[in-house]
Amino acid sequence: VRAAFLKPGISLPSRAGSQLQGSPVVPRQSRRRKSVAIAYEAGQGDGAEARWEPPRWQEQLQRIRHMRSGRDAPVDEMGVHRCYDTSAPPEVMRYQVLLALMLSSQTKDQVTSAAMLRLRRRGLTVDSVLQMDEESLGQIIYPVGFWRNKVKYIKQTTAILKQKYGGDIPSTVEELVQLPGVGPKMAHLAMHIAWDSVAGIAVDTHVHRISNRLQWVKKETKSPEQTRVALEEWLPRDLWKEINWLLVGFGQQTCLPVNPRCSQCLNQDICPAARRL
Repeated sequence: VRAAFLKPGISLPSRAGSQLQGSPVVPRQSRRRKSVAIAYEAGQGDGAEARWEPPRWQEQLQRIRHMRSGRDAPVDEMGVHRCYDTSAPPEVMRYQVLLALMLSSQTKDQVTSAAMLRLRRRGLTVDSVLQMDEESLGQIIYPVGFWRNKVKYIKQTTAILKQKYGGDIPSTVEELVQLPGVGPKMAHLAMHIAWDSVAGIAVDTHVHRISNRLQWVKKETKSPEQTRVALEEWLPRDLWKEINWLLVGFGQQTCLPVNPRCSQCLNQDICPAARRL
């Protein structure tokens, strides 16, 4: 049982040296547990499990890159990274990124982009939104999905940013998800776009759906957050930022939620879902 407290690579001293040469060493029987599993860091020791990864995922990824090479999906032309004023002060740009992300939930990129353009024409800053009444804000952002709730979230979050962060946005996922109306996907994208920091994979419905269709998760996941955790267990970290952009556009153009265009997909022959759809 002492093995459970040893560091990997350190062995218990053999008792053979205390026995007469040629005398067999009879192991003592334990009434508790016959063996104790030793947890290793990935890649350490002979007992380390090989990291799971989906079969042929690199080939599938390369084909998706080829299909996305035109950069002509709605996310490319009207995604959140296109919605903020690049000439504004850094803290204003970051605030506009966060607002665009809040508006984009369950809303098409075209609608989000149009709403952001209307907001920016009014001078989109923390102070301008705080001075705006809820009715006026609602008229500007309509028809984004759940616009009434988003009006309340935007006003609440903006007040917090003014009081707690000096008009800027938090620089950690943990703080971002504490803001009203901000979920994990938005927080990770805010880190990517606003702070140029990769803290995790941003998983929306497209990434969630496609990851399950390609079986890029060890077992089926039921929510985007479960998919994020599953992907981060095996996907190389240098791909975390790219994967959202790739799969969102792929999901908008080819791997549609309903009636996916499998006949146009380069992965048709190696996609587990293509054989069932």
